[in-house]
Amino acid sequence: MALSPFHLAIPVDNLPAARRFYRDIFGLAEGRSSDQWVDFDFYGHQLVIHEQTKTPAQHALGTNPVDGHDVPVPHFGIVLSWEEWKALTARLRDFATKFVIEPYVRFKGQIGEQATMFLLDPCGNALEFKAFKDRSQLFAK
Repeated sequence: MALSPFHLAIPVDNLPAARRFYRDIFGLAEGRSSDQWVDFDFYGHQLVIHEQTKTPAQHALGTNPVDGHDVPVPHFGIVLSWEEWKALTARLRDFATKFVIEPYVRFKGQIGEQATMFLLDPCGNALEFKAFKDRSQLFAK
C-alpha cells in the first residue's frame, strides 16, 4: 500500500521566525501562504504553520522517559532514510542548532534500533527526526 501524505497544521507565535526556520534551516520548499500561514513540503507531506498565540504545550512541554532521556510530548517529525538522517544532522549542526536530545542511536542492538534527535522550532514546537537502518523494524515489537 502506498503511503498517503499527511497534513499537519501547527501554531507558531512568530510567523517570520518560524518561516525562516523551516525554509532556511531545514531547506523545505514553501508552498502557498498568506499573512497568517505558510505551507511547506515536509518531506512529501504538507506542514502548515499558522500564526497563533502560544499553546500551553509550547510554554511548558511535558516529557516521558524513553531510553534514559526525557522525550518532549507532544512532538512530531518524520522517519528518514539513514543517509538522509545523517545529512540532516550535519545540516542542523552547521546551523548551530540547539537540540533537546542530541542525535544518537537508541535501543542499540535491540529490536527497533533507531537514530533519533529532538529539537524545538523557534515557537516551542517539538520535532523528532529518526531513521532505521532496517525500516522493517519501524513497528517491530
